[in-house]
Amino acid sequence: MSQLDEKSLGKRLQDMRKRQGFTQQALCHAANLSYSTLAKIERGAIKSPSIFTVQSIALAIGVSMDELLGMPGVGAPRGRSKGGITFVYFDLNDTLVRAAQQAFMLIAERSGALPDVIESTFWHYNDLLSRGSMTTEEFNEVLSKRVGMKVDWREAYLESAEPITPVQDLLKWTAEHYRVGIFSNTLPGLISGLRQQGTLPDLSYAAIVDSSEVGVQKPSVKSYELAVERAGVPAEEILLIDDNHSSLVAAEKLGWHVSLFDGYRAEESAERARATLELAD
Repeated sequence: MSQLDEKSLGKRLQDMRKRQGFTQQALCHAANLSYSTLAKIERGAIKSPSIFTVQSIALAIGVSMDELLGMPGVGAPRGRSKGGITFVYFDLNDTLVRAAQQAFMLIAERSGALPDVIESTFWHYNDLLSRGSMTTEEFNEVLSKRVGMKVDWREAYLESAEPITPVQDLLKWTAEHYRVGIFSNTLPGLISGLRQQGTLPDLSYAAIVDSSEVGVQKPSVKSYELAVERAGVPAEEILLIDDNHSSLVAAEKLGWHVSLFDGYRAEESAERARATLELAD
């Protein structure tokens, strides 16, 4: 890399990091990178970051290595549906993957605690976790005391996570024609963990709105405003695919297109969304 390239990489990384809602500390954690290394890359002090470092950063913030490196000729699909959709956000939990209920059972089997005790504890703290007001480590301490053994929620979640195949197939098809993103109320580090282990497609996401990173949750208006800003298109060009009715109602009130995912009718729901995304001639 030339000196100019080094500085442009640092600026591009900083811009992408902020767009995806990561502080430097959060990105260091997600990419398993030291703070000093990231800071030096962003200001151009590290002349040639290793390919493994660049790959880890790209994976953590949800972009391709080519995008992060500014490779010429790389561009996301910009299709338009007959209804005017150009950008599609997918919800994560119980839309792209199933994990929580399986994680409750896994912890119950290993600890001997009742599943309802684990589930009630989780939902009691879920909003705090999803807003980033409580760390996963703090929650692990609470849950460990409740079940009488050391528990790592992130580890149990990732071990239990299963892809919802019809929606993931739809995501891959959509990414070929439209710009796509993830818009989810979720806990720290789960999106990057799912991508790293292959439970979530490792695509070039144009935007990732992770509630635990940005500090706001659906269905708050602020979360949708942030998602529109990240998408870089008007609200009326965005489709949200989600299993939560309140999230969809809030999106629709703000001018978004919406498509309900019903876990009991996964294939039917995916086909309905695909029909909504029929490309304009």
